[in-house]
Amino acid sequence: MKKVSRTDKDELRAEYKRSDFPEGLVRGKYAKRVRESSNIVVLKPKVADAFPNEEAVNSALLALIEIAHKTTRITNRSTGRAKKLRAG
Repeated sequence: MKKVSRTDKDELRAEYKRSDFPEGLVRGKYAKRVRESSNIVVLKPKVADAFPNEEAVNSALLALIEIAHKTTRITNRSTGRAKKLRAG
């Protein structure tokens, strides 16, 4: 069976008419909405090679988050203003 060759890729299928689309045809009309609602993350190949599966990536990231929470703390560093006030 031969494949039907398409000469013009911008043509509508026979069952559609331009009048069926009163707002016009827009390429990528919903791309922004899909991008915002998607939770897919693409890893760089080097990073993807380090993890065998989704579970390994998630556990490594959760461990990193836990370490970050444990090691960060609010510090009360002096701006030097109090020191200047005491010195007079």
